[in-house]
Amino acid sequence: MTVNLTRIYTKLGDRGETHLGDMSRVPKTHPRIEAYGTVDELNAQLGVAIVTDGMPEQYAGWLRHVQNDLFDLGADVAVPHGGDRERLRVSAGQTTWLEQRCDEVNATLEPLKSFVLPGGTPAAAQLHVCRTVCRRAERACVRLAREERVNPAILSYLNRLSDLLFVLARYMNKVDGNPETQWRKG
Repeated sequence: MTVNLTRIYTKLGDRGETHLGDMSRVPKTHPRIEAYGTVDELNAQLGVAIVTDGMPEQYAGWLRHVQNDLFDLGADVAVPHGGDRERLRVSAGQTTWLEQRCDEVNATLEPLKSFVLPGGTPAAAQLHVCRTVCRRAERACVRLAREERVNPAILSYLNRLSDLLFVLARYMNKVDGNPETQWRKG
C-alpha cells in the first residue's frame, strides 16, 4: 500500500473532530482516537529508545520492527470493524514474534526475586518509559474494546510488547554492569 501525503494540513480537524480510517467523523476525544494516539506516542518514545546511547544494533533493529508493527496496529484501531473492504489487521504472528524475542532476551537474565524499580542506564530508563506508555495504550484499547468491536490480537500484542520492553530494560542494565534496583517493602 502506497501512502501519498501531499498536504500536511487539511483544516478538517480545526473544530475538534477527525476522520477514522473508514472516513466516519468522530470527536478527537473518541476512544479510538485516544487509543491510536497513545500507540503513536509509544512509537515516538521507541524512536527515542532506538537512538539512546548504548542501545545494541540488534535491539534497535527489533524496536524498528516494533515501530512498523505499531503503524499496523494504529491502522487496525483506526478502522471500525465491518464494511466491505478488507482492512489491515494485527495478526497473532506479530505477537508470536514478540514472544520469541522476549524468550531470547529473558534467557540471558537472572530470575527476578523482587519488582524492579525503573531506571538504571539511560537506555534502560527509556525502555521503562516505553513500557509504561505501552501499558497505557493497552488500557486505552481495552476501554475501546468494552464499547466497540476490536481485534483481540491488538490486546495480546500490546501486552506482550510491554513484556519485551521490560526484559530489554533489564538487559540494558545487565550489559552495562548497572545493578538493578529492586523494590524493597517499606
